[in-house]
Amino acid sequence: MTLTVHCPPKLNRFLAVLGRRADGFHELELVTTVLEGLPGLTDTLTGEPASELTLTLGGPTSEGLVADASNLVLKAWQLLEEAAGRPLSAALHLEKRIPHGAGLGGGSSDAAGALRLGNQLFDLGLSDDTLLRLAGRLGSDVPLFLLGGTSLGLGRGERVFPLRPIPLEPLLLVHPGLYVGTPSVYRALQSVGYPFPEALASQPAGAPPPWRNDLTGAAIWVCPLLADVREAILATGGDPLLCGSGSCWAGRFTTPAERDAAATSLRSSHPEWHLWTV
Repeated sequence: MTLTVHCPPKLNRFLAVLGRRADGFHELELVTTVLEGLPGLTDTLTGEPASELTLTLGGPTSEGLVADASNLVLKAWQLLEEAAGRPLSAALHLEKRIPHGAGLGGGSSDAAGALRLGNQLFDLGLSDDTLLRLAGRLGSDVPLFLLGGTSLGLGRGERVFPLRPIPLEPLLLVHPGLYVGTPSVYRALQSVGYPFPEALASQPAGAPPPWRNDLTGAAIWVCPLLADVREAILATGGDPLLCGSGSCWAGRFTTPAERDAAATSLRSSHPEWHLWTV
């Protein structure tokens, strides 16, 4: 039996950095939406039982990635084996389409996909709560991909709570082909400072959260070229928001027609950039 799971990207529509914790991490508050239905920006993980555990990589954004013990798919699989109390030998293949170091959560989504795939493939019967606990051990972003939809993240982001669906405005995702390392951005906060050390105020039911990312200044400090992408989106009439710690940007527009016109303009002026409409 062969199974395939989809591993979509995410968008942090609100990201507040509330300060540095005693454990060295940062206290966060996030509103995040998992972006389903974007086949050109969704990883796929396929697996089938085999005599030994293997992982192969492919796809347009797999260059530079390795299938060793550092890979989050194999880390997730190891946790599944611990929970099951036995080896789960399988031939796994990860097809990568989410760019690495873009702030879209590709590695975390792949890890969540591995938890779901292994649980189904070997009929482990692990509960949602158990999978969420395993996800929290893998990384702060991993649990939200198990929930899907829109969620509130607290703590390091690993404490997730589902929210009612909040419609997305017409969006254009712009990836300039730059890599920005998340740890370097958080380290840069010590130099840049915390721009808005305040949590999200109560919102009316169904209202979108503020369009805010407290990591923006630190990310531009680390990678000044990110500012050029922001300016290019502004020039098309879009309202730009950095995705996570970068390097992808989301531009929101009033109408789909305005978004599509911006996409046409940016493809013409910056053919080396990758764009997706949402």
